[in-house]
Amino acid sequence: MYLETIKYVRFIMFFTTKKISIKRVKHRLPAFTLTEVLIVLVIIGILILLALPNLMPLITRAKSTEAKLQLEHLHTLEKTHFFEKSLYSSSLTEIGFQQEKLVTEGENGKANYRIEIVQANPTGYIARATAIVDFDADGTFNVWEIDQNNNLREVTPD
Repeated sequence: MYLETIKYVRFIMFFTTKKISIKRVKHRLPAFTLTEVLIVLVIIGILILLALPNLMPLITRAKSTEAKLQLEHLHTLEKTHFFEKSLYSSSLTEIGFQQEKLVTEGENGKANYRIEIVQANPTGYIARATAIVDFDADGTFNVWEIDQNNNLREVTPD
């Protein structure tokens, strides 16, 4: 009787484990395999590499907007200083311009252009924004200038 009970218990255990494994197969969730996901990532990477050279001029133009805005702000500060003191300043701190931290100065840096006043006298000034990053990796750094008449021009295109 004891042997029959053991055989019965083994039969029940075997049968219930088979049922559980069958249930798991029946309720399998639809999903992508690892191979499918990797293939998609490789295709996306190839497409990005193909599109990146075409997007570089657009990226450069977008970043040059930073220089234009900073120089226009500097122009406004210089005009205000001129109306108050009747001369243009050669000091950024004297007119109240604060250079944002450059991207090369640490992890919190955001500015891609170094702003400086190249020349200032009682009748005019020239301010320059020089890129500190070579946007398209061709060895040329973008340079913009502005004068007292708000003539904004690109001196060195990138």
